[in-house]
Amino acid sequence: MELACAVNGQDVQLELDPRESLLDVLRERLALTGTKKGCDQGHCGACTVHVDGRRVVSCLTPAVQVTGQAVTTIEGVADEDGSPHPLQQAFIDNDALQCGYCTPGQIMSGIACIAEGHTETDDEIREYLSGNICRCGAYPGIVAAVRQTADATRNGA
Repeated sequence: MELACAVNGQDVQLELDPRESLLDVLRERLALTGTKKGCDQGHCGACTVHVDGRRVVSCLTPAVQVTGQAVTTIEGVADEDGSPHPLQQAFIDNDALQCGYCTPGQIMSGIACIAEGHTETDDEIREYLSGNICRCGAYPGIVAAVRQTADATRNGA
């Protein structure tokens, strides 16, 4: 089968086995290794990407399913000038990472959390990000980073 989509703003056309996951195509065929393979069962959130602005776990998403859609990975969220996305910077500011393995998925889910307006309370942020597991326990910093970015977004910063 053929995949024709945009990944981080670049047109992509590939011949695929219909069983290939979006995660495997991103990592193995397109060398976009920022998206991590954690559990490969949709439980940990390390492989979270956006498809047409919606967050998905790419390990459970057949790659052919994204034909004609826009896929954004962690490599595609920085500003055009190379400066980090505000949430990436907030992760640094709030020590929201330790080993860093879950960080790309946490950031992708955090961006969606903010875009969808799930940031009224820290409990709401935690609930929305509950599909992303951090084995190091950096949750307080992660919530603080999402809060900081959401507040800045609301205040027009």
